[in-house]
Amino acid sequence: MSVPENVKKRYEQLKAEIEEHNYRYYVLADPIISDQEYDKLFRELLEIEKKYPELKAPDSPSQRIGGTVLEGFNKVAHSVPMLSLDNTYNEEEIMEFHKRVLKNSNRNNVDYLCELKIDGVSVAIRYVNGLLDLALTRGDGLIGEDITENVKTVASIPLKLRKNIDIEVRGEIYMPIKEFVRINVEREEKGLSIFANPRNATAGTLKLLDSTEVAKRKLNSFIYYIIFPENYGLKTQEEALTFLKELGFRVNLNYKKAENINEVIDFWKKWNSMRRELEYEADGIVVKVNEFDIQRILGETVRSPRWAIAFKFQAEQKEAKLVKVKFQVGSTGIITPVAEFSPIRLEGTIVKRASLHNFDYVKERDIREGDYVIVEKAGGIIPQVIGPVKEKRTGEEKIIEPPKECPVCGGKVGKIKSEEVAIRCLNPSCPEKLLRSLENFVSRECMNIQGLGEKLLKRMIDAGLIKDIADLYYLNDEKLRSLGKGIGDKIIQNILNQIEDSKNRDLYSLINALGIPNVGAKTAKDLAYHFKSIENLMNASFSDLVEIEGIGEDTARAIINFFSQEEVKKIIDKLKDAGVNMGYIQVKKEGPLNGKIICQTGSLSRMTRQEFAEYVESKGGTFTETLTKKTDILVVGENPGSKLAKAQQYGTLIMTEEEFFNKY
Repeated sequence: MSVPENVKKRYEQLKAEIEEHNYRYYVLADPIISDQEYDKLFRELLEIEKKYPELKAPDSPSQRIGGTVLEGFNKVAHSVPMLSLDNTYNEEEIMEFHKRVLKNSNRNNVDYLCELKIDGVSVAIRYVNGLLDLALTRGDGLIGEDITENVKTVASIPLKLRKNIDIEVRGEIYMPIKEFVRINVEREEKGLSIFANPRNATAGTLKLLDSTEVAKRKLNSFIYYIIFPENYGLKTQEEALTFLKELGFRVNLNYKKAENINEVIDFWKKWNSMRRELEYEADGIVVKVNEFDIQRILGETVRSPRWAIAFKFQAEQKEAKLVKVKFQVGSTGIITPVAEFSPIRLEGTIVKRASLHNFDYVKERDIREGDYVIVEKAGGIIPQVIGPVKEKRTGEEKIIEPPKECPVCGGKVGKIKSEEVAIRCLNPSCPEKLLRSLENFVSRECMNIQGLGEKLLKRMIDAGLIKDIADLYYLNDEKLRSLGKGIGDKIIQNILNQIEDSKNRDLYSLINALGIPNVGAKTAKDLAYHFKSIENLMNASFSDLVEIEGIGEDTARAIINFFSQEEVKKIIDKLKDAGVNMGYIQVKKEGPLNGKIICQTGSLSRMTRQEFAEYVESKGGTFTETLTKKTDILVVGENPGSKLAKAQQYGTLIMTEEEFFNKY
């Protein structure tokens, strides 16, 4: 049946009216009709679409109701990498950032734009001819997940722009605090687990496969960034925010142009004290060089822009009663005192315990069991006890003494080195040490073996199935079934599949999983990239290790000592025999450096050697530490070494840092 012309006309009129009211409500905060009048218009639109489904358009406001059920989220490459921001927490550090900006831009002063840092989920949104075409999560910064259907349900994100242009914007989707509280009350009443904070609730909502459920949670947004702003005649971040608002996006108006760094600090102080008045979580301010020309001069590293920084708010502090101190044994045997205190709400989550780090920390601060203590979250994440409230002492508080024996196995305790702060369990067979090693090994940041939680791992240890981390790869159906109650066919198959999949993890995951003292995720990546195999790393000399940027003498010694242990060598052999990957897996990426071998000499002003290596690979090239006749390009920084003369001898293309980055 054909659609009457008057119906078509009314439908288009309704679409335009409803979107105009959305814009006035969500962007301008200046509605001109009541909720009842708005609902009446919306119902009329839905009735027309129901009667004439062929009219329903991609930019119809009815898209916000949801209704699409996905099987999963497709991976999509970002047009431009979504970088993360470096963080700073005090005035001294923001002054250092300012000095670097002036030095690297060769300016006496710059203007900054200060914006609130919304604690939500970053998204990239593309529009084609003014229509919402694609929305992506940040992902790993290079590849995100397609969450377009879910983003359409966010009322403040326009389905159709107020100008018919192609554009990509970026911003933050968040859950308002009131909505967060409402959802948690509902979940608690239904016996469901509650969300820890609004950011987690937002992330969980955007990963729901049913967009109808997403629509129920009333997410909101702020958009703050335009890809290639010069294409729209924009010269500053301030102009970009104005342009975004004109297009129909919701822009956070709590921003300020600062003409000097002191005004930046004043803005930070103001919102540090006022942030609790906001209807959303903000954990700092973002400080951006205002002029895009200067931003381009400053550039970025592989991870973050040099022209912007997150200036985090000072941690919220609360007082709590320290009820008990327990001793926790870690994977290397270190015994850590852990404070358990009366529950407090801190930075949006309920906190009941915090590490006291070591016994020297406890002694220096004179923290006692029974004290009232001041608690804060370091970096807004990790709870820590700052110190006691001594004026509240009653005399019944107990001094915290280091244990004379392991609190788990009863074995001897002591220090490996006299200068060491940590007290360790010295029993090599301590089940708690093994449990913590296994928890680290299977964690997401390491071998990512899902389904193996603390309780199940403990059951395996108690049953004698696992005596070291390598024994995980020798589990089978019969051994798992012997654990008895609660371990059925489905769980067994899932565990064995997960363990099998983990054999193909990257080398850096394995290095991180081994629990080498002083070696975390970043250092593990640097070691994997440099040595390319576990065997090379095990045979590395002290001088080989300290040559790598970021690895100091203490870490180098820790690595050598770790791999010199016979127990560790046996574990590596067992892992190798089980088929666990021991080599570097290089993922080839397409880009302008495809097929080219790049070498570097001297220091670069834009990034470290490791960051440069990652940059080369992100552009499809191969980075090498050694210059040979096969090397295509030598990039020369300050104070170049002997590679420069060798490149001249070989006839290798030599490029300055500026020439290389201008071209690639």
